[in-house]
Amino acid sequence: MAKSQWSFKTATELSAALAAKKVSAVELAQDVIGRIERHDGKINAICARDFTRGLDAARAADAALARGENKPLLGIPLTVKESYNVGGLPTTWGIPAQKNFVPLEDALSISRVKDAGGVILGKTNVPLGLGDWQSYNEIYGTTNNPFDLGRTPGGSSGGSSAALAAGYGPLSLGSDIGGSLRVPAFHCGVYAHKPTFALVPSRGHTPPPLPPLPFDRDLSVIGPMARSAADLSLLLDVIAGPDPLEAGKAYRLALPPPRHSEMKPFRVLLIDTDPVMPTSKAVRAAINKLAADLGKAGVTVTRESPLLPDFAASTRLYMRMLMSFLAASFAPEVYAGAQAAAAKLAPDDMSLGAERLRGITLGHRDWLMADGGRARLRAQWRELFKTFDAVICPVMPTPAYPHDHSPEQEARRINIDGKDYVYPDQLAWPGIATLPGLPATAIPIGLSPDGLPVGVQIVGPWLEDRTPLKLAELIEREFGGFVPPPMFDD
Repeated sequence: MAKSQWSFKTATELSAALAAKKVSAVELAQDVIGRIERHDGKINAICARDFTRGLDAARAADAALARGENKPLLGIPLTVKESYNVGGLPTTWGIPAQKNFVPLEDALSISRVKDAGGVILGKTNVPLGLGDWQSYNEIYGTTNNPFDLGRTPGGSSGGSSAALAAGYGPLSLGSDIGGSLRVPAFHCGVYAHKPTFALVPSRGHTPPPLPPLPFDRDLSVIGPMARSAADLSLLLDVIAGPDPLEAGKAYRLALPPPRHSEMKPFRVLLIDTDPVMPTSKAVRAAINKLAADLGKAGVTVTRESPLLPDFAASTRLYMRMLMSFLAASFAPEVYAGAQAAAAKLAPDDMSLGAERLRGITLGHRDWLMADGGRARLRAQWRELFKTFDAVICPVMPTPAYPHDHSPEQEARRINIDGKDYVYPDQLAWPGIATLPGLPATAIPIGLSPDGLPVGVQIVGPWLEDRTPLKLAELIEREFGGFVPPPMFDD
């Protein structure tokens, strides 16, 4: 069966076609199911299929459409990251000991998607514990990049990015603490939005077998993924808003409008590399072309500013706070080993690896001091956004790299133009938005000479998610966006 006219349409386009009765929700679901059955043997993006219930939901959507109902996602097929609780499907986070864990209830965001008429057809693959930029585990195997099957699709939402690139529906849900929305979007040439911290409640996006209770997951967010910028806003508006179990805490849904509705008034600070984590020639070339295009379109593009917080200092702080949070779930023997290693660090060792070790063993007093540093960092960003509307910067230093499943990530290396760098140090670029909790929209901006996707992230002001999202839409409209992978454009 060949590609249909609907396979790579956006959710916005599909909604219009459904309303005009040019296609049915069942036909859209069947098209996605057909593509999964045809192509996923090679990609392995979908780790849990839910076709029967999905087709039931599509039939219900068609009936609702016939009654004249109008919901944001009515009849739209989509996938969700394996880490979200979907009642009746496994939620393992790739952890072998949890392979039989099946939650009874949907995550809050999943309930909202279903209430909005979305048709969920399956769950997408993840790395072990969501802790890698490659998406493989012992339960479900390895997910491959649709642009090059020998390379990573990114992680930890790598199954979602690969599914979007392969035409398995126009939308997906992912999560992000170390770039897990933005990195896979970058590697697969799709779109993702890391919302302002705590804008979208994460109840039910919980490591198994923990109960789906509201609780603070420092730095971590959940958010939308898509093949177009406008679709990010569509899905974000569905899942954002207070959790009724903690309505007094969550931020309002009534986000302010974007600072500008057209491209020309935007004031952009654009960064293409940094000594903390240099970027490759392919990434820099794509970013510099974007800078030139923006300039021709009338955007005020600035290439450096003293207002930008010290990248090296904020990256070191991010490494400490990230690992302090993640280490809370480490096994006792792993934690003890990290304590022993941290005790041997030289006081003047300022490497990012040393900061990660220190973070694992951070005491409460030191964490509070670090949190004070984060408060000062947020104040710096507030000052910057009085002069600039957005910061455009790299997501990762290189396009998608070959699979590397060696067990110790600190021993892995990433090659950047012939020089090796420590693999986890790539956290630096995602961390620029994660540590201060800022919204960041990942967009594709072209292909490398090897035909691999390259993208950037647009970082916006606190709670002004609609500003980077609007700029992403304008860039897509003016310069183009997603391009289907040649191997699966059928």
